[in-house]
Amino acid sequence: MPPQLLPASAAAFAPRASSVNVVLGSKVEPWLTQTLKRVNRVKRPLNSIPQHQRCLTETLSSPNAIWTLASLMLPKAPESELRQDSNPLIEAMHNYRLIHIEAYIVHVDMVLRNEVAYKLTPDSIEALIEYHKNVYSVNAKDETYDWPEKEQHAKKLHEDFVQAINKFVYRTHVSALEGLEEEGAGELLCGKSEEVKNNIMGLLNKPLLPPPPKIVDVVRQPPLLPSSPVGANIWSQSTPSPALPAPVEPWRVLPSSPGVTSTSVESNAPIWASMGLHEIQIPSPPVPYSQPYSSAGMFYSSPMVAAPIPALPLPSMLASQCGVGSVYGGSFGWDRYQEYATTI
Repeated sequence: MPPQLLPASAAAFAPRASSVNVVLGSKVEPWLTQTLKRVNRVKRPLNSIPQHQRCLTETLSSPNAIWTLASLMLPKAPESELRQDSNPLIEAMHNYRLIHIEAYIVHVDMVLRNEVAYKLTPDSIEALIEYHKNVYSVNAKDETYDWPEKEQHAKKLHEDFVQAINKFVYRTHVSALEGLEEEGAGELLCGKSEEVKNNIMGLLNKPLLPPPPKIVDVVRQPPLLPSSPVGANIWSQSTPSPALPAPVEPWRVLPSSPGVTSTSVESNAPIWASMGLHEIQIPSPPVPYSQPYSSAGMFYSSPMVAAPIPALPLPSMLASQCGVGSVYGGSFGWDRYQEYATTI
């Protein structure tokens, strides 16, 4: 996109220049030649590009070369001061006024962008600033709730409008020069006035917005336990008291011997501690046994009551009560020794 080149007279708060910046191309359009011949009372030769450029520059640089871009119907006073009447015509005549938005041409480009640039006159800028300050700002403050910095926000809103309306430059196609009249005055054609009206109303109707609510992080204390005192420190809740025993959850003890199924949960002593040596029976070598995998021990269950182990005598106890002869004689039998020897 070609750069937007504007003269210094188009800047904000800049005075009107004595001469308009006009740039023509290598070929002049026929409609421009007819327009210049129509608006000039004195017949001037228009046979070359420099002659067209000189004629157009002098025409647009005239002090009377003021264009009417649009007309706005705006209220004279805030809503609270408007007159109420049963006749709408009388009410409109007393409460509203017509403001003509006037401007002058600061730039004509028929080479890069084919556009013409307009800047508002000081009288139009002053009328719009007065309306924004005395009417719009008052209505905006009445329609919003109060907050501590409301006046500062309203003042800042008005200052922003003053800057925006002074910077406002309307650009349109060079065909708008067909609306040129005598002494360089003119009026926008082809519905361009409605576009100017919408642009200016967009600058006027900037809302007065209150500041967004501040986000506050709420830190909530953990709830105290019912057994804790009201004035206790919250950090003491996470440290258990050393005087109280640590809670122990009951769990099922998997037996290490296939002959013992389970033990009582309430008993903390080993199962063999309560039995004497004379009550222990040494069993024969057990068959290889593997404990099947089960998840029953991983859950809490009620303790199972184990059957009492019968007190059976050990071989050593029997050896202390009787002699060697009675043991071997009664169980092996020396009187049958010959029979075993013959067999072997």
